[in-house]
Amino acid sequence: MGEQDDSFRTGMQIRREMFGPAGAEERYAQATDLNRPLEDVVTRYCFGETWSRPGLDRKTRSMITLAALTAMVRPNQLKVHIRGALKNGVTREEIREILLHTAVYAGIPAGVEAFAAAAEVLEAPAPR
Repeated sequence: MGEQDDSFRTGMQIRREMFGPAGAEERYAQATDLNRPLEDVVTRYCFGETWSRPGLDRKTRSMITLAALTAMVRPNQLKVHIRGALKNGVTREEIREILLHTAVYAGIPAGVEAFAAAAEVLEAPAPR
């Protein structure tokens, strides 16, 4: 894993706690020459410097992220962050309300996409 500093280590720890080893070390290890710089930026700046700031707790950050991804119609990222939000203490009911509230401001098509993505995550059979 390239040069590690405090931001990188903090970012990997947060990614691990939210998304497990598959969303942290394994994802970084599978990076290619093409996308490794992006994975580095995501780890250091997104998680290591932004998600770790003291101004908001992780649950609140997850809620904001779900609203933003809904508004931008990013269902693949939304599915990933719904899983992370659950680990950060966001309930199914809160997820529903975030998506519904965001749909009012971002548009019904964005809400339809968000609810379809959420259903894939929240209504899937539990892993055995």
